[in-house]
Amino acid sequence: MTASQAGQLFVVATPIGNLSDFSQRAIDALKAVDLIAAEDTRHSKPLLQHFAITTPLQSLHEHNEQQRSELLLQRLQAGESIALISDAGTPLISDPGYRLVSLVKAEGVRVVPVPGSCALITALSASGIASDRFSFEGFLPPKAGARRQALSQLKNEQRTLIFYESPRRLLDTLKDCVEIFGAERRACLARELTKIHETIETRPLLELVDWVSGDSNQQRGECVLLIEGASDAVTADEQEMQRVLTLLLPDLPVKKAAAIASGITGCSKNEAYQLALKLQQK
Repeated sequence: MTASQAGQLFVVATPIGNLSDFSQRAIDALKAVDLIAAEDTRHSKPLLQHFAITTPLQSLHEHNEQQRSELLLQRLQAGESIALISDAGTPLISDPGYRLVSLVKAEGVRVVPVPGSCALITALSASGIASDRFSFEGFLPPKAGARRQALSQLKNEQRTLIFYESPRRLLDTLKDCVEIFGAERRACLARELTKIHETIETRPLLELVDWVSGDSNQQRGECVLLIEGASDAVTADEQEMQRVLTLLLPDLPVKKAAAIASGITGCSKNEAYQLALKLQQK
């Protein structure tokens, strides 16, 4: 079977809440294919039943994706067409599917995107935070130490930061963001998007913490968190660290100079090291 005779893999976005957001093209594609690969078949069945889609379902999730992708490739190469869906939104965005798409493309099978809902883009469009440049970071680490470390590495990122977060960890994450990004950095909580209890609230981080703390309803459902990017202005602390590093770098290795500068200024070792690398390149 040549690539031209193979079937096609349709990557189909599904609604993140409001069923009216499901496009007719997506519905037609799901009805026409031979098989639907779904992240959780139990979750997808009610959606498919609502739109009278009777195409057979097979699971494709993080625990079976590698093995099942080979089997799906064989069916595609035999001439069948398959649709890939996730529980909600666009597949592959913090959801399974990358291994399958990468594998079938490498084998010359055509991959057809059928666009639609995506929680991060939906949140960004209504947040009031800069949308010209942004960085999607997916889910933060669940453990506090690893989460703070990940946030610290993004402290000086000038693009808007977008995260998905569990409602159980939302308040702790917001408190970590206050500590690392500062109380006045603007942020947006976009929760239960397109659903009945939709929330899109943009405030300085400390105010957002107080607001979420005072309303337990805001700690439920699907959450997208957006953090305003850092100002490009150099802070007094950064100026002092740059001054210290400028004195140390001619005589010390980068790592040693960064460690000393961190001890003198109180800034993190990682920040000092990154700045030392930049200074050395000038």
